[in-house]
Amino acid sequence: MHINMKTSLKYIVVLVMLVSIVSCQKNSRPNYQYMPNMYQSVGYETYQESDAFNNGKEGQLPALGSIPRGDFMPYEIDNTNEGYELAKTTLKNPLAPAIPLNMVDSVEVDPNVPRVDYTVGGPLYTIYCGICHGTKGDGKGKLVQREKILGVPAYNDAGRAITEGSIYHVIYYGKNTMGSYANQLNEEERWQVVAYVEKLKADLNK
Repeated sequence: MHINMKTSLKYIVVLVMLVSIVSCQKNSRPNYQYMPNMYQSVGYETYQESDAFNNGKEGQLPALGSIPRGDFMPYEIDNTNEGYELAKTTLKNPLAPAIPLNMVDSVEVDPNVPRVDYTVGGPLYTIYCGICHGTKGDGKGKLVQREKILGVPAYNDAGRAITEGSIYHVIYYGKNTMGSYANQLNEEERWQVVAYVEKLKADLNK
């Protein structure tokens, strides 16, 4: 009985101490911060100047051997009517032109130079575009044939007069009932699709 009383007394003392500590806390006054930067980190813009690195830039290249994930290069043209017209008239495909089939064996290709490849752009087009725009780019995809969506023009429609810049802009932002594919396609893949759309447009004009 005496032992139980002593044990109970210890618990009571500990409980009183805990209650005292909690009751003395002032919620209106923040606790001490031993490493303030761990609580309130400094936010840096990706491309701003910085004296933290030798090259004076905040954004650094990935470490050697890093595995690339996604494509986060900024697209500077705004999602506006003016932006669409700007892209339409100024934006050009940075990929090197495709090599004609009759010259494949005679031309030395640099594997480090990104190049238009219809075997890449074609399947991507089929996956993301063909269901509405049709496999030939004539605006007669499966959804149009089943009347799930209407008013999809052919790529050679004179009233639209699409260019590689306007195609890329629409892939990036979407337009009207078409959504954006910026998350599904990285920058090079978008340009591969652009090149394939241009090919379909040329085929329709033959």
